[in-house]
Amino acid sequence: MQQEELKDLLTIFDQSSLTELNLKDGGFELYFNKTTTPRSQAAPATISEQPAANTKVETPTTTQAQAQQTVPTQNEQIQEEVDGTEIVSPIVGVIYLRPAPEKTDFKKVGDHVEAGEVVCIVEAMKVMNEITSDVSGEIVEVLVDNEEVVEFNQPLFKVKEG
Repeated sequence: MQQEELKDLLTIFDQSSLTELNLKDGGFELYFNKTTTPRSQAAPATISEQPAANTKVETPTTTQAQAQQTVPTQNEQIQEEVDGTEIVSPIVGVIYLRPAPEKTDFKKVGDHVEAGEVVCIVEAMKVMNEITSDVSGEIVEVLVDNEEVVEFNQPLFKVKEG
């Protein structure tokens, strides 16, 4: 695989919704990962191809994607240190942290939340689904941005119970 092909593949992967890609072509292996989960803890999606008879197979020691993985930023380190119960999305959809564009957020960091209280809305297939807290306590972290696409079981908020 040539360097230009690698760059094109990396660009396509970066713009896709995939979080991992493991490409094997004979003796050539390429692994891309957008998450912070190490490769040993994740089960990657695999695409296998048979090499063409005249294909030059290169085996890089470090892929571009692995080289781009850096030491966690200060914000990421702080996020790992924050303890609390997570409120997760029960469905895939677009999250709205406000009841309407001109209104304020349902809940912000530092706000108190009661069990059963609405903390956001997730729109799925044109249906607005109110997401409620399972616990009472203080919002210590908002893990998503307004109008972001969220996945099933993705953490949305962290709540310090009490």
